[in-house]
Amino acid sequence: MVSNAVFRNPRTPNYSSFPLGQANTALTNPEALPTITRLVVATTNCGKFAEIVALLQGLRVSILPLDRAGPVQVPPEGGDSFQDNARRKALAVAQQSGYWALADDSGLEVDALGGAPGVRSARFGNPGATDADRSRLLLTRLQGVPLERRTARFRCVMAVADSGGRVWDSEGVCEGRIALAPHGVHGFGYDAVFEIPALGCTLAELDVATKNRVSHRGRALAGVREILRGRLDA
Repeated sequence: MVSNAVFRNPRTPNYSSFPLGQANTALTNPEALPTITRLVVATTNCGKFAEIVALLQGLRVSILPLDRAGPVQVPPEGGDSFQDNARRKALAVAQQSGYWALADDSGLEVDALGGAPGVRSARFGNPGATDADRSRLLLTRLQGVPLERRTARFRCVMAVADSGGRVWDSEGVCEGRIALAPHGVHGFGYDAVFEIPALGCTLAELDVATKNRVSHRGRALAGVREILRGRLDA
């Protein structure tokens, strides 16, 4: 079910590895819990936050949205890779808030466009462009390209960091292709134009449980659960 997930321990001398555990739903009174059971999600995207909470259901940790972590600044996604961006964001939020932090960077890699939009997926097109605008631009760029050459993948790297500067990451990939037109009303981003041929539909046409099982974010979070489970059980 998560065969495309890759979990990595830190590789630099600054970082030490540990086991991790279950991710839980946001609890009603996080102030009553020890700091180690709080996890701040470094995103302002409500749809992404909701997906993460659902996928980390059942862990003994309070999951907090960014605006409940105090005044923190998330660095811009200026790195050359999803891993760089995710790690930088997680470390910055953890060090500023004093809590554990979870951050991700993800994007769409389209083979016919040389891997674009890639790390620029959220900034594809003009400043201020909406999800629908970016999807339309993508379809315009692929106009005339047959289905067999519209192969693509969503890639997600999730990073978990503590306030002491240690960081771990997990990667998930979802293979598919770009549809000829948008389909579906669920999800966000490029979901309506990303088709999984084996399922015969786009991500935006899937129910939440199925999407969480097959998506790049779901697969990356499977690794995050293992990271957290080891720490919570330690």
